[in-house]
Amino acid sequence: MLRLESVNVSMSAYSPSSSQRTSIVLVAIICVAALTSCTNKADNPSVTPTLSGPPNTTFPMPPLKGASLSELGWVLPERADGTLGRGRIGDYAGKVLVLDFYATWCAPCRESVPLLVKLQSSYGDRGLAIVGLNVGGPDDRVKVADFARELQIQYALGFPDRALTDFLLATDTTIPQTFVFKRDGTLAKHFVGFDKNAATAIDEVISAEIDKKQY
Repeated sequence: MLRLESVNVSMSAYSPSSSQRTSIVLVAIICVAALTSCTNKADNPSVTPTLSGPPNTTFPMPPLKGASLSELGWVLPERADGTLGRGRIGDYAGKVLVLDFYATWCAPCRESVPLLVKLQSSYGDRGLAIVGLNVGGPDDRVKVADFARELQIQYALGFPDRALTDFLLATDTTIPQTFVFKRDGTLAKHFVGFDKNAATAIDEVISAEIDKKQY
């Protein structure tokens, strides 16, 4: 355990330099960021996951190369008959689609689940479709069923294709990442990380998209 001991310093005897003040600010930013997001430890399973990147709601999506966005998708959990289902972004035309990239070991991901459960319950019959996509690595896949039961998840869960993660997570593998798509399939907002401010913003964006008239 790290022990912090207090030291009395006279303000007249000590004044931090500009470089020291910069260092203090950076440490404070890192400490705040550590509470809001996780780096994807699936990128390097031997390393304990660290935390980075405060929530940001203005990140653009990277440019799409090759396949159409509507063709990108994910594998759904095994059915009772042993077969695997599939989902694609294009399957949700006319709906407000939310793709949430998470891992069961990521604390901010877990904290975001109650909000997503509430939103799906509130707006599911008005055209909201939430899909949780696990990017925690092979060892995490077997934990998804227990994760869903523990947090009473009612929305769909799946495992994204490599093409989907290569596109949507091309510039940042921090999780959670939440993509809100409009009914016409275009991106409404992209969130990285989760805290109270992000929760409010996600709720507001989804509510606004649900309320928009379809033409």
